[in-house]
Amino acid sequence: MNMMQTKEDKKDRFEDRVVSVSRVSKTVKGGRRMSFSALVIVGDRQGTVGFGLGKAAEVPEAVRKAVAQARKSLITIPFENESIPVRVQAKYGACQVLLAPNAQGSGVVAGSAVRAIAELAGIPNVMGKIIGSRNPHNVVKATFLGLSRLTTGDQYKDLRK
Repeated sequence: MNMMQTKEDKKDRFEDRVVSVSRVSKTVKGGRRMSFSALVIVGDRQGTVGFGLGKAAEVPEAVRKAVAQARKSLITIPFENESIPVRVQAKYGACQVLLAPNAQGSGVVAGSAVRAIAELAGIPNVMGKIIGSRNPHNVVKATFLGLSRLTTGDQYKDLRK
């Protein structure tokens, strides 16, 4: 019984937010076949966050698949002084994302998908700037690329040794 509660607690600790839902069509012999694509962010507001892409014939099924994929691709983000430790820049496709630490009390200063990622990751103070393409898929991938590169000062010192 206690084992079941811990599994439920792990599932319940994550929140999810739909970043985009797109209707896509495939042209086949009989006409167009419609389906939906959903991009979802999941996070526990304590430094763990992930994203997933789900495709299905109906929106709720696509979102469910995206959440399942996002739970498999979780990363942990290091914090220093209620923000990210250093400024980081990442590029994915034509999208470039700049993330910088922000002063305490300033909150999340970012747009679209970067804001969703920062809030679900639990980063209280961060500044984000999207340069180039604002395609939500590439913005999310570039942001995760940048966040996965972050290291704290202690981790950096250990790498230098």
